[in-house]
Amino acid sequence: MSIRKIVIEPDPILRKKSESLEKVDDEIRKLLDDMLETMYAAPGIGLAAVQVGILKRIIVIDISKDEEKKTPLFLVNPEIISRSKKTSVYEEGCLSLPGHFAEIERPAECQVKFIDYDGKEKELVADGLLATCIQHEVDHLNGVLFIDYLSKLKKDMIVKKLIKQKKEFNKVVL
Repeated sequence: MSIRKIVIEPDPILRKKSESLEKVDDEIRKLLDDMLETMYAAPGIGLAAVQVGILKRIIVIDISKDEEKKTPLFLVNPEIISRSKKTSVYEEGCLSLPGHFAEIERPAECQVKFIDYDGKEKELVADGLLATCIQHEVDHLNGVLFIDYLSKLKKDMIVKKLIKQKKEFNKVVL
């Protein structure tokens, strides 16, 4: 396993739609393992393949707390098949928008079908933080970021700060 570099907004790849996979093989399992290690190291609770520069419909999630046993979820070709009318609000952040958070309203529950780590088709009904995380990560696969739910002014302010941070980070110090 290895830690991969996380793509930061406004990188144009984050706005592209990811492609479905035909099957889960050893190469995809290696990517899933790398993504999980990258997510844990960041640290975060969800990561889409596009966030490590790969336009494939793959996400990893683990909402367990630090002191709890790790319970990673591997979702290949995730498809949300239903969402509740009831909504909930969580303060969301994103590994591709470091240091930025906003309260986002989403459906409180969702049902998702996907292929797991072993290539088996599964369905999951999620609520609470897990439902929010699944929807956030599936958005990534469609080129959507949580800041897209904000007003244009708030979104533009965040993007400008990220561009400035990127410039500061890329300066060479001798």
